[in-house]
Amino acid sequence: MAVRRTSVLRKATPVPEEPLPKASEPRDLEVHAGGSRIGELLVQKQLVSRHQLIEALLQQTGDGSRLGQLLVDLGALSDRDLAEVLAEQKGVALADLRRQRPDPKAVNAIPERVARELIAVPLRIDADGVLEVVVADPTTRAERQLTEASGMNVRLLVAPASDVVRVIDTTYRALTAIETQVKAFTASDVLRKAAAAPIQQAVTATEADAPVIQVVNMVLVQALRDRASDVHVEPQDDRVRIRFRIDGALHDVLAVPAAMGPALISRIKIMGGMNIVERRRPQDGQTSMTVDSRPLDIRIASTPTIWGEKVTMRLLDKSKPLFKAADLGMPPDTHEAWTKLVKSPFGMVVCVGPTGSGKTTTLYATLSEINSSERNIMTIEDPVEYILPSINQIQINEQAGVTFADGLKSILRQDPDVILVGEVRDADTARIAVQSALTGHLVLSSLHATDTAAALHRFLDMGIEAFLVASSVVAIVGQRLVRRTCESCKVPYAPTEEELAFYTEAGGRPKRKFWIGEGCNFCAGTGYSDRIGVYELLRVTPEVKRLIVGWATQEEIRRLAIQQGMRTLVEEGLNLVQRDITTISEIIRVIYAT
Repeated sequence: MAVRRTSVLRKATPVPEEPLPKASEPRDLEVHAGGSRIGELLVQKQLVSRHQLIEALLQQTGDGSRLGQLLVDLGALSDRDLAEVLAEQKGVALADLRRQRPDPKAVNAIPERVARELIAVPLRIDADGVLEVVVADPTTRAERQLTEASGMNVRLLVAPASDVVRVIDTTYRALTAIETQVKAFTASDVLRKAAAAPIQQAVTATEADAPVIQVVNMVLVQALRDRASDVHVEPQDDRVRIRFRIDGALHDVLAVPAAMGPALISRIKIMGGMNIVERRRPQDGQTSMTVDSRPLDIRIASTPTIWGEKVTMRLLDKSKPLFKAADLGMPPDTHEAWTKLVKSPFGMVVCVGPTGSGKTTTLYATLSEINSSERNIMTIEDPVEYILPSINQIQINEQAGVTFADGLKSILRQDPDVILVGEVRDADTARIAVQSALTGHLVLSSLHATDTAAALHRFLDMGIEAFLVASSVVAIVGQRLVRRTCESCKVPYAPTEEELAFYTEAGGRPKRKFWIGEGCNFCAGTGYSDRIGVYELLRVTPEVKRLIVGWATQEEIRRLAIQQGMRTLVEEGLNLVQRDITTISEIIRVIYAT
């Protein structure tokens, strides 16, 4: 278990030189031909101060970490600067893994286990038969182990550790050996079908199922490495298609024979504790497992189609830290206003958007900001996605009679200050949530709606009286998630006529140069990496309340909110284009509506 380092190093003002403490291991102060130590080089290049170096050396004495990596972990140094200094110190070349793709022949020379242990990725085999390997730390020990593992002469290159790890994940595909498992399943399936009499088969049930188990495991491992949020297993006429949703977009990943489909679906349903005999009705399940030493929660949903059952698995990597509200992508003024609103003693604050727009992430980030020992915060969710310390969380269990409406009634008897309702799905839940907000509680919730004005009408459509909605709802935030342009391969480009027409008509500011990702190792060739939130915040002012009570149209409410300062989703999206964070085509894909 890694030791959490709590020291925070800041760029310090120069201090009088003092002798450096001895390093815990001589290897951390290896010298190159010029005789400079890594710490001295970092100070000479003004990448760290002498004070920072001394503090890191003192901490190194306690845990034996390598000096350079310790400075990176403490936030005093970037791993890219460390790689450049290591390359100079060791006299080796610096590799650019954003552009250089590993040669498959070179990759086959180093087992994945060795690559991950040493944080090394094979790059190519040169004309002299020397294997070039990119490492994060070019030590003699690493070179010796790579030589033994490959049976070849090795030449080391250096790259930042984060870059090497990302390329290892994209190079060593968990799905590489899946063809072998598919062939094994096909062979065992033929043997089972060939049985003409009820005699003991040479292939036992466990052996026959083993390839299917391996295929499911490989798919989940690769999905986690690819940062997929969802895995779709879809039976079709002649195959079973498997797709990953990465950064909000679906990508074809794999296809297996149609005969394997029922076995795959059954295996996934068994994992989720679902009924494998029932194939005519939709089912839901949930499971937890550890993948690549990371805890993973999986929500499973099946539904019948004309070709058989389709299964979707939603993946939640529990090792990822919770976002802070300031890191979600809200502009500073929107974040400041939102923070004030959620600190209200009572009222209802609603987060709206379609499925997969990040509503739950926003609510959790908000809870983490307002959480304190002075407040009794209770949540009712389906499912509980993150465990928050000192917060009472209730899991929906409809089979046991715990629904959103019933659970919310029980919460009101627990003396709550803040209530989070994972999702308002029906009129009963909406009515109890509204009444809770009117009786002195702060209620946070999510709702499926296209935008903030539409959310108010959703409550009215559920049968909640207009005066109750106007009195209880304090604010509504609408949101979407758009993909970020990959910083590693961002290049200028000329938008299409349609994109420019949209940009101009939607009110985009004049811009001389637009940027797009051309595709690289770090973004799997998509040109995008990670996502950022786009938000519009509607405050329910006295003027908006009068419109709600008067059953005004969505357009009238929206027009008034804009007059009072609300920036729409399209406006905020175009601001991201203006700042070169995303592209016009991404705004059209995710946000634009006629």
